[in-house]
Amino acid sequence: MLTTRFTETLGIEHPIVQGGMMWVGRAELAAAVSEAGGLGIITALTQPTPADLVKEIERARTLTDKPFGVNLTILPSINPPPYDEYRRAIVDSGVTIVETAGSNPEPHMDMFREHGVRVIHKCTSVRHALKAQAVGVTAVSIDGFECAGHPGEDDVPGLILIPAAADQLTIPFIASGGFADGRGLAAALALGADGINMGSRFMCTQESPISEAVKRRIVEASELDTNLIFRTLRNTARVAKNAVSDEVVQILNDGGQFEDVRPLVAGARGRKVFEEGDLDAGIWTVGMVQGLIRDIPPAGEVVQRIVADAEEILRSRLSLFGDPAAVG
Repeated sequence: MLTTRFTETLGIEHPIVQGGMMWVGRAELAAAVSEAGGLGIITALTQPTPADLVKEIERARTLTDKPFGVNLTILPSINPPPYDEYRRAIVDSGVTIVETAGSNPEPHMDMFREHGVRVIHKCTSVRHALKAQAVGVTAVSIDGFECAGHPGEDDVPGLILIPAAADQLTIPFIASGGFADGRGLAAALALGADGINMGSRFMCTQESPISEAVKRRIVEASELDTNLIFRTLRNTARVAKNAVSDEVVQILNDGGQFEDVRPLVAGARGRKVFEEGDLDAGIWTVGMVQGLIRDIPPAGEVVQRIVADAEEILRSRLSLFGDPAAVG
């Protein structure tokens, strides 16, 4: 059993989190991860309304009695979703773990604290993690440059970012970006993290609600099959390499602006990829770690396998000291 500050604080068995993913974080996947002892996450904004989110939370509770959380990603936009209503839906549903991402979670902290909700905030730098710690989050999830989605603009990989965070944070933190197996979990723990957060690995499981064509593509792909888009706009995002993301990169590299690529990166097009399996219908998010993903098992099996492999790896490394009884 791998017990860490994170598992003890959140009341879960294994230090593995299924991060919130747009169009992916639904009840079946979150419940399967939680039922296996990890922490599953429902993505709030995947649900079209706060009322629908309440129903999704209720559906997850019919599938597991283990703890699970809800992701609330807060991003500036021209027509923002009703964040206050989604937050209220989370609280009124009795959810006690929330993963926040995007903007500073501070405006949401008073309500969450008042209702005993523990917040895990996703960060892409140590400075942002320290800010989240200062505003009172319970834990942070720190994303290395390898991650899917938005890795920030510092381009610091996990091998540096994780121990840098460990040197400065006092609250529990989990590592995100580049994790898919027991080797990764063992490495994250050795570098000072209290667990791992995985997105791409859980996309490629039986309970994941995305098209089988997308899952097969992830299995077939290598670590080289991603694109970094929006680099020139200082809003970098890592997505799958396909005809659309290639075109976006070319337009922006040639001096184009966001308005020139807006039709190509519309969220509705990315949703079509996940729902219909047309891999070139739009941009879709996946990490470099797809190069380590080789199968499409049940999500619970992923959790159990990673924990067992990590335990074996950590035990085997003790043999480097020779006879344990002689150590010391």
